[in-house]
Amino acid sequence: MNGTIRLATVEDAEAMLDVYRPYVERTAVSFELDPPDVAEFENRIAHTLERYPWLVLECGGVIVGYAYAGPLKSRAAYSHSVEVSIYLREDERGQGLGRWLYDSLEALLRELGVTNLYACITYSDDEHDPYLTRDSVFFHEHVGYTRVGAFHNCGRKFDRWYSVVWMEKILHD
Repeated sequence: MNGTIRLATVEDAEAMLDVYRPYVERTAVSFELDPPDVAEFENRIAHTLERYPWLVLECGGVIVGYAYAGPLKSRAAYSHSVEVSIYLREDERGQGLGRWLYDSLEALLRELGVTNLYACITYSDDEHDPYLTRDSVFFHEHVGYTRVGAFHNCGRKFDRWYSVVWMEKILHD
């Protein structure tokens, strides 16, 4: 694969927003209704990097994707479990880059003693939803996640109700 994966910095915020913004504006993948501004995104990156990795994928010197981990819950007993997120530019999907990013993230999380990964994924019962495919669920299944739960009709975007499914991957026995 051509590209480089490295730890993100706050200076990457604007380029990562270019990846993220279409998900907010044109899809139900993100439940944000308006894209954050650069300062807000910088704060998110800085806060995440205090404890967890945030990785960027560069191809030809351009950031085309990123993945990061964050706390599943704030209580100490959850410290070995994280919620993960991944975003790729639409034209970069389907090339194995997402797996490469997640594999890199998982390696770092193992080093930190993380045992459980969780992904919260927007889901629609309508297979022909104009704002959402099931690609994220299929991707997570492909990289070893299993579905462990669902919250039904818990988010509203584009005048439609959306559910979320929770998927889990265990790194250690």
